[in-house]
Amino acid sequence: MTETHATADDRESTTDANSDTGRTRAAVGTPPPGPRGLPLIDSTLAFALDPLEFLVSIREYGDVARYEAFGREFVVVSDPGLVEEVTVARDDEFWRGEFEHEFSDLLDVEGLFFAEGERWRQQRMLLQNAFTPAQIESYADDMVEETVRLVENWSDGEVVDIREAMSTLTLRALTRSLFDLELGDARADRVRRWVHAMGAYSDNEFFGTRAVLPTWLPSRAEREYRRATADIASLVDDLVAERRRSDGEGNDLLSLLATGEYPDGSRPTAEEIADQLQLFLLAGHETTATALTYACWLLAADDADDVRDRLEREVDSVCGDRDPTFADLRDLAVTEAVGREAMRLYPPLPFLQREPHEETALVGYRIEPGTTVQLNMYGIHRDERWWAQADAFRPNRWLADDENGRSVVADPDDRPEYAYFPFGGGSRHCIGMRFAMTELKLSLATLVRRVDLERVTESIDPTPKVSLDPGPVKMRVRRS
Repeated sequence: MTETHATADDRESTTDANSDTGRTRAAVGTPPPGPRGLPLIDSTLAFALDPLEFLVSIREYGDVARYEAFGREFVVVSDPGLVEEVTVARDDEFWRGEFEHEFSDLLDVEGLFFAEGERWRQQRMLLQNAFTPAQIESYADDMVEETVRLVENWSDGEVVDIREAMSTLTLRALTRSLFDLELGDARADRVRRWVHAMGAYSDNEFFGTRAVLPTWLPSRAEREYRRATADIASLVDDLVAERRRSDGEGNDLLSLLATGEYPDGSRPTAEEIADQLQLFLLAGHETTATALTYACWLLAADDADDVRDRLEREVDSVCGDRDPTFADLRDLAVTEAVGREAMRLYPPLPFLQREPHEETALVGYRIEPGTTVQLNMYGIHRDERWWAQADAFRPNRWLADDENGRSVVADPDDRPEYAYFPFGGGSRHCIGMRFAMTELKLSLATLVRRVDLERVTESIDPTPKVSLDPGPVKMRVRRS
């Protein structure tokens, strides 16, 4: 069976004469157009079977489109100006919403990513001290050293799962820098088991075909996830206790949580500390590992020879016979362009969610309270209106030459700001954005200096889980 789609007559919209983006403006108060779906399950199956294709195809209904799935109503926003409107200009009208809070319930944590209002502001002000430019600079050597440690264990001709390798790398770098500790292999394995179990469980519950089954049916993925979560909660308790016993003072994240104070003088509770650590253990390494994986895989394509050559020339010119440092970052423009392009094509979080506090409207379409507004990052990042050859890997689109003929990162003035937003936007943009981009550039440059990677896995099938999971990505190591 296939879904039925609304016709032009069903859409009840008129062209907005003031629009320069092709948006349509509805008669005030009408619901957005969208697929009618199937009886009983609406669009649940279509989304569950291929979420990314669904997000691309729904743009045929316009920049604001409605569908029903998983027993709730969604409105997909596929225009950069409207994304900016929701996240910046009208930020106070929206919150993260019940759909994302269901994911918080799945994690059984409440931290910075899920907090609202004054509680969120207090947490953000405390934690941002771990992400100042000076702090990020202090983390750089750890990021490079962990990349070198990983690569030195690879043999020429060895086939590695680059997805697992990047996860190992970014977890080690995270705990050394943000937590100021060596996690150790046994503890790191506990974190990775937790992330894998979470991915399997969230895939089943939120994006897989299980989403159409009764919730009371037993789930092996849920049992395994609950066991892994209990294990990680115990680990976090141990980490906090160890830091408090050390009487250490510092601006690393673990010290700030264990010994710091909120702006009003209160201190984080034991539960708040545990929640924040769990979230940063997850988000602080998983999304960067995902971006590095896609960057390595894209660079190894047969038609990416020119990109690889340009990247290698840059790294050789900037670093010579040494590994990169924080001071090199401003000169690693091609490296940054590769990272940006990888996140454009495969954003670690392919969509964001918001929900209106009360009834509101977007370009005339009525949005009811309880509606999940999906900001279609994946669809916007691949929209031909903003990106020529939108599905192609073209890092050069991010580059220009300065007055001295050197490559610099430059975003065209005619592209809307929110045509690219892998770190979110507005007041709730990712607190770790500088951390992630620093690690992405330094680790990628270090890898390029030391090894070449060849594809063994020729095709990937990205799936939204904890992040946009590419699945196993096997690559063969060639020593440079």
